[in-house]
Amino acid sequence: MTLRRDHALQALIPHVRDEDIVVAVYQSNFDWMALNPRPLNYVAVGAMGQASSHGLGLALANPDRRVFVFDGDGSLLMNLGSLVTVAGAGVTNFYHFLFANRVYEVNGSHPLPGADAVDFTGFARSAGYAESRSFDELEAFQHGLPDILSAPGPQFSCLEIIAGNPYPRDYAYIHSAEARETFRRALNS
Repeated sequence: MTLRRDHALQALIPHVRDEDIVVAVYQSNFDWMALNPRPLNYVAVGAMGQASSHGLGLALANPDRRVFVFDGDGSLLMNLGSLVTVAGAGVTNFYHFLFANRVYEVNGSHPLPGADAVDFTGFARSAGYAESRSFDELEAFQHGLPDILSAPGPQFSCLEIIAGNPYPRDYAYIHSAEARETFRRALNS
């Protein structure tokens, strides 16, 4: 496995349009904010397990915008039922990227229960996502992105990642009224 989280996020940057919404949690959020700060980054840190649910609400309310969810594997394990809910909602503008490093990284890198056995791609497929894929190499992910993003959602991509470069964990910003107001203004413009 050689797919670094920061490299995967950098590969996504050219595909995220100005009007697209990005819902990111935990370390993926911190990395994304450092690599691609933008008004329509929805800050969902602190809502462990709720990225897909928040993303679904935003996708339903904004059918003319694509919604990208950058989820963590520990977070998703806390709300696996959301996969069925997302699939059942039939949202065609929903693109779910799971950054799977098999640990609770921001909480001390403690291993996930069943870390070696959990098949997230299989969970999403069984839940009814339109497509469910897995990547562990950057080139394959870069090559697959156009197909993923040209297909109707919900789309699920499990990225088996290693950490990559560390980016600052700016908890003050993500919990600030400023972060929410910036997103609200951009969403309503």
